[in-house]
Amino acid sequence: MDAFFNFLGSYWWLAFPLIGASGAILGRWDYYAKRRHKRRLEVLRAKAEIAGAKTAARASEPKPITKPAPLPNQLEKLFATHDEVTARWLDYELDVAKLIAFPAMSDGRQDLTAAFLRAKKIADRLRPDSVDAKVTPDQVTEYRAAVTDYEVAFDLAEREARRTKDAGFTEVERKRLGTAQRLLATAVDQAATPAERHLAYRRVREELDGLIALSDEAVEVLEKRVGLQLEQRPSTPANPHKTNEPSRSARAEREGS
Repeated sequence: MDAFFNFLGSYWWLAFPLIGASGAILGRWDYYAKRRHKRRLEVLRAKAEIAGAKTAARASEPKPITKPAPLPNQLEKLFATHDEVTARWLDYELDVAKLIAFPAMSDGRQDLTAAFLRAKKIADRLRPDSVDAKVTPDQVTEYRAAVTDYEVAFDLAEREARRTKDAGFTEVERKRLGTAQRLLATAVDQAATPAERHLAYRRVREELDGLIALSDEAVEVLEKRVGLQLEQRPSTPANPHKTNEPSRSARAEREGS
């Protein structure tokens, strides 16, 4: 015991940094706890909005009439709504610039995005093959409800993605997204040289690696944009006096054949 008290008497000053470190740890823990609590509240609020929106949408549906529209006509309208929502989704899914600006739209870990993707899967599964398909009124009713859920879920996911933007990323990750956005502008810029654009395209892929998962279709669309701009770029011959006449060796080869 005497040795212990002698130690305390000699190193009493260690108490101050230890207290400071403990306070910092507790403060950090409190910060993350508040952040998790805030996120849970946002998720609960969003789920409540989904439930309310679904109820309102179904309540606003036209009431059954004595002579309902023919099933093909009903399916045609439902197909149009279904395709419109899908087109709005593809506008994000295939546009790398939009994916960078609103990354939550491609992140299935986000609750509202996951809910939208589930609704899309159900609506796609229940969709008849064509307007002339042999379906029952109950099947059309089920498909109508699925399309409504699909539309509502997309609206909520889009609203949340535009609200949060890149808030789910760290400061370092946000800087990488900003760099990718600037490089993307160069990659599709007709005024840039081919070398500059190809380099910018490769850098975009590097900056997004581990942050945003690009679908194969999005990559294909982006590469076509880059290639299209290169094709449209006017070519300047190295020698302005050079003509389009075939070379001497080429003429000789053709004549010999």
